[in-house]
Amino acid sequence: MNVRNEMLNLIRTRKSGHALPQPFYTDLDFFNLDMELIWYRDWLFAGHNCELPKTGSYFTLQIGSYPVVVLRDKEGEIRAFHNSCRHRGSRICAQEKGTTPKLVCPYHQWTYNLDGKLAFARQMGADFDPNEHALKPVACETAGGYIFINLAVEPVDFAPFRALMAPYFTPHNLVDAKVAHESTIIEKGNWKLVWENNRECYHCAGSHPELCKTYSESPNVTGVSGGGEDPDMAAHWQRCEAAGLPSRFNMHDSGQFRAIRAPLLRDADSYTMTGRSAVQRNLSDAFRAERIGALMMFHYPSTWNHVLIDHAVTFRVTPIGPNETAVTTKWLVHKDAVEGVDYQRDELTHVWNQTNDQDRRIVEENAFGIRSPAYEPGPYSELQEGGVLQFVNWYTNYIEPRLLDAEPNRLRKIA
Repeated sequence: MNVRNEMLNLIRTRKSGHALPQPFYTDLDFFNLDMELIWYRDWLFAGHNCELPKTGSYFTLQIGSYPVVVLRDKEGEIRAFHNSCRHRGSRICAQEKGTTPKLVCPYHQWTYNLDGKLAFARQMGADFDPNEHALKPVACETAGGYIFINLAVEPVDFAPFRALMAPYFTPHNLVDAKVAHESTIIEKGNWKLVWENNRECYHCAGSHPELCKTYSESPNVTGVSGGGEDPDMAAHWQRCEAAGLPSRFNMHDSGQFRAIRAPLLRDADSYTMTGRSAVQRNLSDAFRAERIGALMMFHYPSTWNHVLIDHAVTFRVTPIGPNETAVTTKWLVHKDAVEGVDYQRDELTHVWNQTNDQDRRIVEENAFGIRSPAYEPGPYSELQEGGVLQFVNWYTNYIEPRLLDAEPNRLRKIA
């Protein structure tokens, strides 16, 4: 039985309402199928508009086998390219971020304009056509201050996500924010375990004392039931929407992305130990509402987010191997907020730094146990783990038809 058939068989015979069989969390061949059929085909969160403040600003990232560079060109447009020289394939931009007037390959100095066109290649002969050697583009879209990329030959339509997300995020003006702090941790567990842990707060009371000072453990917040039957949630939505802030639970029919605004505990304003704002200047100067809680959005497979009145915390998930996942967290504040005056970095980052490290340990212990020959998938709690079940169902429903498609993923062709 080949690996596609093996995965397909396990999906079709798995016990409903239970975790996935062991190979989905541990097997290299299954991991490679995840990369080919999901990560190389779907829209992935790359970063934020505000990280590219001027012409020539760029950042890089690695998605499986693909190095990618994302930049702002001379017209102010955000573009993405495969970070591989069209000469002999050398990586062009080795730094995580920077600013450059042109992209120059360090190997033989082939030079590309910010639109990807080859501008200079010395001593290549009279028949050499530079127009045939532009950088290969990567599909790139923006919405609400977020940059997404897609490595597929023919990317799925981005418009449904933009239509759902933009009304929720535009009032927070993240396009004009700045990154106050960034951290990346490596969790020694499969990317799906990272997501399963994120999609429930069943574990929160015993694991996250800092977060639980302000964040509700209610499954209405982390789950996918909608939450409208909760009078406190419904009242919060009504009050925020009266102030012009879309808030009600909204999930796309595919189950791939969702947005909701939920109240924080005890009328807290922010994820701090006191519940008071971590930043004295709100993200948007236009805000007139108070106690707006947390705007939460996820987009499988690569990001979940919390946007508060004073700052935003965004998360990017990047698989490294079957038992290793990078989680990058960024804290965004108003572009004119001054560290040491408007906010203290330690106070701003404390709760999620602690929570991230606690989640890292949870995921690693989960992965450790799953590797046991005695492991068998256990049942999810219908009351507390509806969000986990929804994620697992999304994953299996998405990957199953792609397993039946023998057409391999290819790079996007140059226009």
